[in-house]
Amino acid sequence: MTDSIMSKAATMEIPINSNGDTGTLPEDDSLEQDLQQVMVSGPNLNETSIVSGGYGGTAEGIIPTSSIKGPAVRYNAEFNKRIPVTGLGSNMHHSSSSSSMTAEQTTRGVAVEKLETVKKWGLNTYKCTKQMISERFGRGSRTVDLELEAQIEVLRDTKRKYENVLRLARALTNHFYNMVQTQHALGDTFAELSQKSPELRDEFGYNSETQKLLCKNGETLLGAINFFVSSINTLVNKTMEDTLMTIKMYENARLEFDAYRADLEELSMGPRDAVAMARIDTAQQQYHVHKEKYERLRSDVTIKLKFLEENKVKVMHKQLLLFHNAISAYFAGNQQQLEETLKQFNIKLRPPGADKPSWLEEQ
Repeated sequence: MTDSIMSKAATMEIPINSNGDTGTLPEDDSLEQDLQQVMVSGPNLNETSIVSGGYGGTAEGIIPTSSIKGPAVRYNAEFNKRIPVTGLGSNMHHSSSSSSMTAEQTTRGVAVEKLETVKKWGLNTYKCTKQMISERFGRGSRTVDLELEAQIEVLRDTKRKYENVLRLARALTNHFYNMVQTQHALGDTFAELSQKSPELRDEFGYNSETQKLLCKNGETLLGAINFFVSSINTLVNKTMEDTLMTIKMYENARLEFDAYRADLEELSMGPRDAVAMARIDTAQQQYHVHKEKYERLRSDVTIKLKFLEENKVKVMHKQLLLFHNAISAYFAGNQQQLEETLKQFNIKLRPPGADKPSWLEEQ
């Protein structure tokens, strides 16, 4: 206990005035209370300080001997006051807070932007749905281009008919391919029997030659039909489909244009106060934006329909001529004309057993 009291007494701060004289010590009662508190709680070694003093020394005298958590303080011996010392910890804390605030603001900005996008999409969907229902029940008006609508309907009908031609041509290709394979197998069988049946060698021989010739001509015709099917497929499922996609975009733009036009007309018939005028100005801006979009897509559809018609006539003229000449030459038994037909349309037959072309060759 005596050691503890002496340790506490040794670490007590002794204020020193400017003349180097020691100040007045606290009262005995206060000192006794301090000693009792030390005896109860024990000394705190973390608070041990080294006191420097003396005449001619610096006035700031207490140097902490252990790391101190929290803001550092120093003593001014002349005025016997604690002076807080700011350091790197507070700057680091401030920088971390600024970074977290910046990240939070960025996240909030992205969330607000997404919310605005969803809000605009929902409002546009509501207006278009309302316009579509009104048109379906005969209560709303719609913008109609009679000439363009007629051309679009003709294109859709043409596409349905060409899809039927494509389906039938594929069926013909499959059936004819099976027939050619059967003829090839029959020719091989006849050739084998001609070797094993000396008494029927001639009969089996020329039947085998006939089937092999038919098989060769059939493969030539099959190449022409495959080229015909490939061209019709490109015309129907790529060229026409691309035009129909543009038409779908045009129809959506027409619906949006009519929806915002109806909204503007409804607002124009309402009151003319300040709030209503602001809403009318916004509706007019939206109306002009969708009007420009509608007119641009209508022009695109008109141009594509024109080019599609020209391309369709050119492609079908070539393909129908090929189909006719190849079929006629095959069933007439004119092998030379059949081969010339393929040369005329630059069709090259792949030899039997050739590998499937790579995707680069098919482009």
